[in-house]
Amino acid sequence: MLLRQIIVLCLAVMSFTAFAGDKAYQQITLKTYPEQQQVNLASVSGDKPIYLKFWATWCQPCMEQMPHFEALQKQYQDKVNIVAVNININEELPKIAEVITRFGLTMPVWLDNEGELGVALGLVGTPYSVLINRAGDVVYTSHESDANLDKFIDMLASGQELTAQTTDAPNAEQTAKLLKPWVQGEHLLFFTATWCDWYLAESRPEMSKQCVAVQNGLNDLVQKLPNKAWHGVVNHLWTDDKALADFKQLYKTQIDFSIDELGVLFNHFNIRNIPTLLWIKDGKVMQRITDFSQPEKVVEQLPVQ
Repeated sequence: MLLRQIIVLCLAVMSFTAFAGDKAYQQITLKTYPEQQQVNLASVSGDKPIYLKFWATWCQPCMEQMPHFEALQKQYQDKVNIVAVNININEELPKIAEVITRFGLTMPVWLDNEGELGVALGLVGTPYSVLINRAGDVVYTSHESDANLDKFIDMLASGQELTAQTTDAPNAEQTAKLLKPWVQGEHLLFFTATWCDWYLAESRPEMSKQCVAVQNGLNDLVQKLPNKAWHGVVNHLWTDDKALADFKQLYKTQIDFSIDELGVLFNHFNIRNIPTLLWIKDGKVMQRITDFSQPEKVVEQLPVQ
């Protein structure tokens, strides 16, 4: 219960926002599960509205909402295209099959392999429901699975178009501004999440242990390459300034950290596993490291000059 309250407090500001604009998000490529075939929203829109639920197998509130999600699928599948969109961060594909079986999910399951659709639709945490009318306008978003969501789905299913909402999703100018510091010069960017140690402790204990070990060893790694331009980036999902401050204090970080605003860096550099360390030179990824089990080999893969 406390976990849910924390998440809701962090995300309340986003509870009624959505994407508006040129609708380019409809062309973003995702993959079907388990076939791994390319698909996009434009290919399924037709004359029906769309309901997307962004989720992860390790997301506890997502699991709590799955029975209601499947109930909505059974009730509205003839009038609404309903799709389960897995965010594919620290994901294990066999776990997706387990969730489908456990809850008897019958809607299509897609993978947002590069996180691009999530960024375009203002994803800041899962579970995240997005309702899109037949014109392709996003008309409602929510992290809850409640009577309000039911009401809006029912209105769309009955033929109401509803009004498009605004969003905090980044536009091209914002994206370029956020990327600018990291596409010039040489950098060592360490990507992680403030929650990967504690939130994954029960659902993905091995991932949690890895996060703890790598984050505890980060300062030692930095000391081996002290003259490099290090910077830490934490995932923006479920994260605010206080969460980042607590994280920095817990691990006594010696490098600067920032929250990945609007998910731009994770998306641009295709960070799908955390922790990840990138050696970047003039915007090009020279080395991508996700195995930190042997620190000396990590150092060997990084620039010494």
